[in-house]
Amino acid sequence: MNAIKMTFLFAIAGHLLCGVSDCLLTYMPGGRLRFEDMKDNQKLSAVFRDMPPRNSLLSMLLGCLAMFLFAFGYLALAYWMRAFSEPCAVLMLISTVMVLTFGMAHHVFCGMPEWLYVKLGRTEEARQLITEFFKKTSVTLVVCYFGFLVFGVSLFVPVISGWTTLPRWACVFNILPLMLAWMPTRVGGSGNWAGAIMFLGLMFLF
Repeated sequence: MNAIKMTFLFAIAGHLLCGVSDCLLTYMPGGRLRFEDMKDNQKLSAVFRDMPPRNSLLSMLLGCLAMFLFAFGYLALAYWMRAFSEPCAVLMLISTVMVLTFGMAHHVFCGMPEWLYVKLGRTEEARQLITEFFKKTSVTLVVCYFGFLVFGVSLFVPVISGWTTLPRWACVFNILPLMLAWMPTRVGGSGNWAGAIMFLGLMFLF
C-alpha cells in the first residue's frame, strides 16, 4: 500500500469517527435534536431528558481527534494536485485549513452548549444562554462548509476536465456531490459519511 492510500485510510477513519461524534450531539434518549426545538424549552428539555453530560464531552474530544485524522487525506490530495494544477492545489490547501480550524471550533461550540444546558438543569434561562451562544458562534459552521465547497470545486474541475490521471467519472468521488446526495436522507453527520465514501472510492483509483 502506497503512502497516499495510507492517508486515505486515516481520512476514512476520521470521517467515520466524526460522524459518530455528530450523532452523539444529534440523537438523544428523548429523540432527535432539531433546530426548531431550541425555540421551545419544553420540547428541548424533553429531548435532553436522561442524556448523560459525558456524551457532549465525548463528542467534542472525538471530533477533535477525527479532524486530526482526516486532515491527512485532504492534505495528501492537495499535494497530489500540484502535478496537474498549481492554483487548484493551493485552493485545496487553503480550504483544508479552513475546514480543520473552523470545523474543530464549530464542533466544540456545538458540544459545549449541550453540556451546559444539561448541567444548568434544562431551564428556560439555560435555553436562552445556549441559544445566544450558538447564534453568535455559528459563523464557524458557515466558514467550515465554505471550505468544503471550495475544496470540492477545486478537486471536481480538474478531474472532470481531464487534467489529472484519474478518469473523468472519478469526479463523483468528491465531497461536494456526495454531500448533496446524502443530505436528503436527513441522517446526522451527512458531511462525514460523504467524506468517508469519497476517500473509500479514491482508495481504488490511486
